[in-house]
Amino acid sequence: MDTVRLCANTLRGLAIDGVEAARSGHPGMPLGMADVAAVLWTRFLKHDPADPLWPDRDRFVLSAGHGSMLIYGLLHLSGYDLSLDDLRQFRQKGSRTPGHPEYGHTAGVETTTGPLGQGFANGVGMALAERMLNARFGSDLVDHFTYAIVSDGDLMEGVASEAASIAGHLGLGRLIYLYDDNQISIDGSTEIAFTEDVLARFAAYGWHVQAVDGHDPVAIESAIVAAREETGRPSIIRCRTRIGYGSPLAGSEKSHGAPLGAANVRATKEALGLDPDASFAAPDAAYTAFRAHDGAARRAAWAARLADSPHAAAFHAQLAADPAEILASVRWPSFEVGKGMATRKTSQACLRALMAAAPQIMGGSADLTESNGVDVARPAVTPASFAGPVVNFGVREHAMASMCNGMALHGGIIPYNATFLVFHDYMRPAVRLSALMNLGVVYVYSHDSVFLGEDGPTHQPIETLAALRLIPRLHVWRPADGAETVDAWKAAVSRRSAPTALVLTRQNLPELARPAGVDASRGAWMVRDGADVTVVATGSEVALALAAADLLAARGIEARVVSMPCRELFLAQSAAWRDALVPRDRPRCSVEAAVAAGWERVIGDGVSISIEDFGMSAPMAAIAESLGF
Repeated sequence: MDTVRLCANTLRGLAIDGVEAARSGHPGMPLGMADVAAVLWTRFLKHDPADPLWPDRDRFVLSAGHGSMLIYGLLHLSGYDLSLDDLRQFRQKGSRTPGHPEYGHTAGVETTTGPLGQGFANGVGMALAERMLNARFGSDLVDHFTYAIVSDGDLMEGVASEAASIAGHLGLGRLIYLYDDNQISIDGSTEIAFTEDVLARFAAYGWHVQAVDGHDPVAIESAIVAAREETGRPSIIRCRTRIGYGSPLAGSEKSHGAPLGAANVRATKEALGLDPDASFAAPDAAYTAFRAHDGAARRAAWAARLADSPHAAAFHAQLAADPAEILASVRWPSFEVGKGMATRKTSQACLRALMAAAPQIMGGSADLTESNGVDVARPAVTPASFAGPVVNFGVREHAMASMCNGMALHGGIIPYNATFLVFHDYMRPAVRLSALMNLGVVYVYSHDSVFLGEDGPTHQPIETLAALRLIPRLHVWRPADGAETVDAWKAAVSRRSAPTALVLTRQNLPELARPAGVDASRGAWMVRDGADVTVVATGSEVALALAAADLLAARGIEARVVSMPCRELFLAQSAAWRDALVPRDRPRCSVEAAVAAGWERVIGDGVSISIEDFGMSAPMAAIAESLGF
């Protein structure tokens, strides 16, 4: 194990040099977990730096993303396209070594981490995706592990508890987490706030649990071997480590989130047997050890199996998930003009048609399958079978969204998830990361307004639409009828590099008459023309705006009614097109049963008919009358 120790100390040297050069960063965790990381990457991890996106590679998640210099050192030493000069640019503008790992920015980084708990739940989604695709294509094509380094902070976050619970329920045996138990958080000893028996907790979740000295390479290797053999349960290995290992600040929170300083760096290198006068140094033996894996040979063998497999064409199609091919193969439902149907029901019809044509569509609901309109009459994943495309996430909204990010990151899956709109607040951090990582996750939100009635203000989202629309890159669709729901699903499937939220009604809405060749693909369309005033509405308020236009017509005022199911798409169009649809030379009004924030971008100094306070518990008609709708 002398070579492992050399590799670990090389990682330590690179980490403290990177933080010192940046005068910013977190040296404590890389110093503490270097032994664990070195064992994992030199002894077990299946990967090939020549093809960082090889589908059957093992996934590695640094959930404790503040220790990012650890993964940058691992990638550099292992042969990824990350040079010592890149490491020298740690945390600098435009570098490939940002302060926290960013997916799509650095080859070999599997997910964006930093917000604690998210990487933990992403990894559960990756492991679930592996099992679901394995059930379809077999172990010749899909047979890999998901590993993660997780911290005390990750385990304190609620999203990790949700994800750990469902991982244990499903028995995700190819999921192995290495827990950095250094007993230190930013405020000091974890004893001030975190004294539970972590392994007992995870055993109760149904995980396989082990505890090792995180600085003993032999013990670490034995524990990983045992975890890999535990195929029916996810595994967590508690690695007791010393934060800031080797430094004068070892064991102290002072080593967590700040450079060690020149004197301490020198003392640390001397203690580790490194050259104190060398910076960003890596011996040839470390490169040799990290690059001695057989990833290239294993990838070549996998490619040969794929070429000979009867599933080859289906596998390629699954991973490609070409939107044009998917959309062309779907027999979309049609809806009778004038007939009333809730958009959660029209969405259900769309989702069923989509899943019949596209095996990539997988997902489920947070215990609200029928209510959300995602009951697709297809088998669900169970601990005994991963063959179904449906996941029963349980009442775990935050983990559901974060797991769907992991499923999208894994590849081969277009994930959707569903809950009531008001519960978006439970999952917002994961939705934000969907947008930050440009992931094509589809969020299905039903029960979209005060008009769900008697459940009362706790379940009536007033501010949630505005909050969703504030997330950059997220497209929010609030369809007014079945045809707009089809447009919304088409747009969602087409956006493979950004997320989409579908916001749907519980109550029935009339199907609108639409001229031939007109759709909502540009975010808005004219439902009724008029020269005097323009009324812009979304969702259930479009029919209300049309009724109001009839009243105005009786008074000699001609109102143009514009349905705007996706404000983001409308605002992305040219100014000339927007001004032609919503003219500036006449009065403008927006109508939406939610707060008015943001509508000034569409109507300027026009009037917003909105709801600026919470709803009430009452039948829908009574609420509509009381609130002016």
